[in-house]
This record gives sequence, structure tokens and C-alpha cells, in this order.
Amino acid sequence: MHATSLRFITFAKMAGNSFGQTFRITTFGESHGPAIGVVIDGCPSSLPIDLDFIQTELDRRKPGQSSIASQRKESDKFEILSGVYKGKSTGAPIAILIRNEDAKPADYAHLIDTFRPSHADYTYFKKYGNRDPIGGGRSSARETACRVAAGAVAKLFLNQKNIVISAYTSAIGEVKLREEYKKLDLQQRWENAARCPDEKTAERMIKLVEKIRKSGDS
Repeated sequence: MHATSLRFITFAKMAGNSFGQTFRITTFGESHGPAIGVVIDGCPSSLPIDLDFIQTELDRRKPGQSSIASQRKESDKFEILSGVYKGKSTGAPIAILIRNEDAKPADYAHLIDTFRPSHADYTYFKKYGNRDPIGGGRSSARETACRVAAGAVAKLFLNQKNIVISAYTSAIGEVKLREEYKKLDLQQRWENAARCPDEKTAERMIKLVEKIRKSGDS
């Protein structure tokens, strides 16, 4: 086998944990390990880092806030380990750490040799040849907290340029929001657990999720 083929195989088995080009983030940590986090490379220097803003963004995604979300209890309090001095970015990589407080690896002991349906367990194993079965490891939604923290820093930069990015839930199953986004008050999405900017549609979404949960389907 040629050396080029060997390099390709080695690369194909590596998990992609970095995103972006100029503003590049690399996340790390597992769902039920000691901590998760992100390293941001390419953040401009002298950017004011608003810690309260970053925490607010993390608070909006943290689990345990409603009956239709994960019941895991995490405060998602973060620590900045590098790249910030006297409230401003230095231009060096920014490392953000979020410690796991509600890690329960023993709860997943029965899944060591089992792949959960509708999760990434089997896909991850087939792609990389190995996996962490404890709560999904790297393929757990827990990892998204890292991206939210990095996204909050990106938002701080974009806000200086008067660029605002908003997202909302437009559909859950067969329940869909029909209104055009231009006609919606997107701030209303924070008023309900479904994160939908239309109150009546949000109520239908929540009822659907609760119905499915009661059936025993996670």
C-alpha cells in the first residue's frame, strides 16, 4: 500500500472536532467526563469579553429548564483559562472550560456492548472504529455547550459590526410554524420551552413532545 493511502486511512479515522477557518474553534471533553470545553483561535485582539453575556448564552441552552428538555442538572458555569487579560482578548487562543457537575457514568454501564437506537452510538463506532459509550461521549448533545460558548464570543465581535444572528424552532414533528419570520417577534421565543416565537404553535409543540415522552420514547 502506498504511503499516501496510509495517510488517508489515518486521517479518515480521526474525529473532526474543529470548525471554521479564520475564527476556528476546537471542542474537547466527553458527556460524562470531568469537563468539556473549547479553544478559540483567531479571535481578534482587544475585543471586550463580556462574561455575563457568555453566561446568558450558556444559560439559554443548559439542560433541566423544562419538562421537554434533558433533566440533567448542570449550571454550565464557565472558566476562561487563557487568551483574555483585563477583560479583553489578547489575540492568543481563548480556552474556555465547563466542568460537568451531574456526570453519572455508572448509569450507562449496561450500554457497553449495546448501541442505542436513534443515537449516534453506532454511526460513531462505524466511522471511527471506537467509541465512548458513557452517555454518547463526544457524540452527546452535551458537546454543544462548547459551541455555544464559542458562539457567544463570536457574537461579541459581530455585535460591534451591528450584525445580529437569530434562530428559533420552526417545526417539531408535524407541528409547524406557518408565519414568515419577518412577521414574527423573535424575542418571544425565549418565553417558552419550545423556543418558538408564536405562542399557540409553541403550546402545540410542547404538548406533542410531552405526549411522546409519556409513551416512553425518549
